[in-house]
Amino acid sequence: MYALVDANSFYASAEEVFDPTIRGKPVVVLTNNDGCICAMSASAKRLGIKSFSPYFQVKDLLHEAGAIIRSSNYALYADLSRRVFEVTGRYAQQHVYSVDEAFLKFSNQHSSSTAWFDIAQDIKHTVWLETRIPVGVGMANTPTLAKAASFAGKRFDKFNGIAVLDSPEQVHYVLSNMQCSDVWGVGKRIAARLHKMGIYSALELAQYPPAQIRKAFSVELERTVRELNGTVCFSWNDVKADKQQVFASRSFGERVDKLEILNEAISFHAQRVGRKLRQQGSVTRKISVSAQSSPMQPNHYKRNVVRQFVTPTNDDRKLVGAAISAMAEIYCEGVSFLKCSIGAIEIEPEAIMQCDLFSSNDKDSALMSCLDAINAKFGNHSLKVASQGISDKRWQMNRKYLSPEYTTKWSDIPKFTC
Repeated sequence: MYALVDANSFYASAEEVFDPTIRGKPVVVLTNNDGCICAMSASAKRLGIKSFSPYFQVKDLLHEAGAIIRSSNYALYADLSRRVFEVTGRYAQQHVYSVDEAFLKFSNQHSSSTAWFDIAQDIKHTVWLETRIPVGVGMANTPTLAKAASFAGKRFDKFNGIAVLDSPEQVHYVLSNMQCSDVWGVGKRIAARLHKMGIYSALELAQYPPAQIRKAFSVELERTVRELNGTVCFSWNDVKADKQQVFASRSFGERVDKLEILNEAISFHAQRVGRKLRQQGSVTRKISVSAQSSPMQPNHYKRNVVRQFVTPTNDDRKLVGAAISAMAEIYCEGVSFLKCSIGAIEIEPEAIMQCDLFSSNDKDSALMSCLDAINAKFGNHSLKVASQGISDKRWQMNRKYLSPEYTTKWSDIPKFTC
């Protein structure tokens, strides 16, 4: 049996955890630079606003409704996500699928749906008790059907957040009430092609001959059809595969036209790339650095420069030095830059790296380990390369409505008066 545990409106729910005064009110979370709406609480969704609507277009409506506006607080969300999955991981083998979803694979079998429902209810209750994050649980015999169960738990009132599809009747009911585009891995473009074949519901997709689906589409969609019929075709590794490329980028809070400010921004992102590389035990032979002006402006400017290392590295100092060198080549006087990015594009495992005989790699690795340990204890970028600067950063994201980082920053720890 598989279960999918899915947090309800996760970003909005996370904002409510340490601020009980906003629970039950319309809560809206904005994307980078407070541009668009990326998450809404249940009461905010009832206002009829669509996800990813530009904030300026619905600002007056939200104000009239007394909505609570929050900028994306990624540090808070990441920590609460970790806490949720620490709880769910106690129940069975776990695969974290995204920041707000995780699959569980149960090896034991129960004879009744009541037993599975009790487990799902216990997961839901325990996660809420320990994290104050509301979750839904969908259970079925395959990962794809577990996804469908999760969908049903959220959309169909009869399930009230928990759906256990352990009988043909339950599976038939849910699939007959789902569009084929709602099936995990299908999406709108494939659904449009399915419609031309007379397939509109998830049940119609499940009843279509798998061999014909494979011939018309792909082996992946054939596996989806078989999973809808109860045959497990998808699996996961206990550990996610290392990323083959690692990027860091952000649009600036305001336009930047000075090289020294661009250097501060690219140094910040280079250190982020270095940390990601070390976290997955990788090094890089090349970095790609780019910067651009707004595509909406006349004479749009965009340039990309690649730098290669003699010896593969994940050392922040080397990454930053190469990034600043590349930025000097990219910079064009008179251009107002909107965004910069850096990516490690030729990655290999650090364990099999061929070292330079005369390098100080051991000392460099020890220094980076020390830096990571300090930042893990006191917060990211507590210790950083000097080229990031220490003054107010014009290039950082606009996050006017940012809530405190309650769980990852000492100065933001909640204070209670007894």
